[in-house]
Amino acid sequence: MLSLSIPEKGVEKNNILHFSLLLIMKRILFTLAVIGFSMAIFAQSADYYSSVDEVMLRIPKSSTHSTTDIADYINHNFKSQQDKSRAIYIWIATNIQYDIKQKNVVYFNDNYAEIIENALKERKGVCMHFALLFNEIAQKTGIKSYVVFGYTKQYGKVDAVPHAWCAVQIDSSWFLFDPTWGAGYVQNSTYIKKLNNDYFKMTPQESIKTHIPFDPLWQLSDYPITNQEFYKESLPENKNRPYFNYRDSLALYEQSSKLEQAISSARRIEKNGVVNSLISTRLQSVNKKIEYYRYEKTMIALGAAVNFYNSGIEQLNKVIDYRNKRQVSAANSKELTDMLDLAEHDLIISDGKLKEISFSDSQNNKSIGQLQESIRQAKNKIKEQRNSLLQIK
Repeated sequence: MLSLSIPEKGVEKNNILHFSLLLIMKRILFTLAVIGFSMAIFAQSADYYSSVDEVMLRIPKSSTHSTTDIADYINHNFKSQQDKSRAIYIWIATNIQYDIKQKNVVYFNDNYAEIIENALKERKGVCMHFALLFNEIAQKTGIKSYVVFGYTKQYGKVDAVPHAWCAVQIDSSWFLFDPTWGAGYVQNSTYIKKLNNDYFKMTPQESIKTHIPFDPLWQLSDYPITNQEFYKESLPENKNRPYFNYRDSLALYEQSSKLEQAISSARRIEKNGVVNSLISTRLQSVNKKIEYYRYEKTMIALGAAVNFYNSGIEQLNKVIDYRNKRQVSAANSKELTDMLDLAEHDLIISDGKLKEISFSDSQNNKSIGQLQESIRQAKNKIKEQRNSLLQIK
């Protein structure tokens, strides 16, 4: 019996070995199938891009002198947002050269139209030119796009200059596009023109490894990292981070005025940590915009107040002029009373708008006070005219 038990164990061992070999072979075949499938997907993706690229690179030169002409060509040849975004990316990456002489220049020019015009005219520029060009063409092809300002790191080292790229919504999902890095790279102070698809349609998770926006809203993440964490070799796990509902914040941002956008952006930038001069400079720039937008809002309110004041005075003067030239009867006193009501209505609105205005200098505030006094006197005149009309029978 014992002698037979050995072959039985041997047979059992051989069966297990055979079964194990079968499992290994199946795994190998499955792995090869997966690799083959992945390769097929990659080849299909490459072919897909090349078909879009081919059409886009045939664009007539006469259609490349304005973003409108480029967008019209794209809209005519492509329907999906995926195709359109690829068409924009490939055209910019292959037609706009990086101006290495200007690589350390920081642009404070807010005249974006001028920057875009120069990029198309000179066919070169720095990140601002690439990003603004991409953004405007995207918007003209019906794609929601924003220029994102921030800074980057390469090979674990944070760059000493700011950078610009684009946040783009393809259908219902957000992606990041960096047409500057996609067009080539600098090596030994020489610009090498070479298409790089790594920066086409990056996910927020991919982008944050090398690109961090000044405003954490544009990380497009429910778990944004801080500026200090960006300096670290490895990023923290989401489960250890506070939750940030970027979708609701972005929706609120899009519905806000420029002033409200700037105020919320400054608050987020400061909260995320001012750990280098790039962030500090950006924060100063945003705060200056806040001052400008507040001043602009004040001047618009002042202009409206003056217009309502002038309209009220005009109605009041018409009543006074009419009474000076004509005999007022009970029949037309109602019409004159209505005109006085309109005059008072406009003056009340004017006074309300003036109460919302406050200048930082005493001279402008003194002028506001003088206008408010003129409104008070005009209201008294209206009251006198109304009482006088009531006595006419």
